Amino acid sequence: MATPRVALVAGETSGDLLAGLLLDGLLARWPGLQSMGIGGPQMVKRGLNAWWPSDKLAVRGFVEVLRHYREIVGIREQLKQRLLREPPDVFIGVDAPDFNLDLERDLKAQGIKTVHFVCPSIWAWRPERIDKIKRCIDLVLCVFPFEQDLLARHGIAATYVGHPLANMIPQQPDRLAARQSLGLDADRSVVAILPGSRATEVKYLAGRFFRAAALMQRQQPGLQFVVPAIAGLRAAIEGAARAAGLHAQVKIISGQSHAALAACNVALIASGTATLEAALFKRPMVIAYNMNWLTYRMMKPKQLQPWVGLPNILCRQFVVPELLQHEATPDRLASATLAWLDAPERVIALEQTFSRLHTELQRETSKLAADAIAKILAS
Repeated sequence: MATPRVALVAGETSGDLLAGLLLDGLLARWPGLQSMGIGGPQMVKRGLNAWWPSDKLAVRGFVEVLRHYREIVGIREQLKQRLLREPPDVFIGVDAPDFNLDLERDLKAQGIKTVHFVCPSIWAWRPERIDKIKRCIDLVLCVFPFEQDLLARHGIAATYVGHPLANMIPQQPDRLAARQSLGLDADRSVVAILPGSRATEVKYLAGRFFRAAALMQRQQPGLQFVVPAIAGLRAAIEGAARAAGLHAQVKIISGQSHAALAACNVALIASGTATLEAALFKRPMVIAYNMNWLTYRMMKPKQLQPWVGLPNILCRQFVVPELLQHEATPDRLASATLAWLDAPERVIALEQTFSRLHTELQRETSKLAADAIAKILAS
């Protein structure tokens, strides 16, 4: 078939990463591929004509979205009108279901093929979305193995393509090489601190994480702390470290979250895709989250499972601790993080669990996704 024109929307750092890997598969199949839409640096690097940057959509939580509602809805309407004037052969929404599902519905109604990459987590919360997915999407590309059967039971076309991160991350990460690349001491324990990739996450978590780090350092003065920060949030993260009296004791690096996870002994980490990355690096972790109290009260009743962190959801048990909302105090965060450093047998068992998970998620994701999209285009 002729080289297609593809429109994509990815709404945050993790979506940009996933979409970049998807574009690798599409470009391998169609070297002259044209892509446009909303994306970040990984997508732009693969040739995306970014009409808006993905960080415009990087807002999480009901209350936080309300503050940006007018701007986000305005972007979606402008994007829709432009895509209807210049129809792509296929639209691919990468995660960001609150933004993408309504857009996909309107585009599909006008005959544009719609694909959604990463199944909305209807198995975790908001199961009522299943009917909307059926109306809005021609094909769902699933990154977890159980999702394809779940969608098929509701008459939704879906293909399991594995998780692209499982191919990016080595089965046996090189901790020593990562420490050397980051200028960290090879002989002292390293704690990676990842307070999130959104401004709201950094606002609610960074201070707690750094106060926990200060407590850890007082108990174990030899600890090293490394903090990957995306460019737009670095100033806020540095400010939180200074407020905790830790600015000189933590190594804040630009990006390089994978190097930080490879280098560390344990991670203190915001709930989200980064927790799956930490699991694929076989690193013990403490998962935390804190948000606007009203957002939390609205979201809590919609939760369908006892777990929030992806490693626990995928393993169907609490393999790592989760400290959420009022439980995410500096004292408890510090205690739970240090506990991993004192339990080598527990760490070995966790590494074996995460190795099995890594193998289960490892597929030729980019190729499988491109093949599935080609079938949709040909149908």
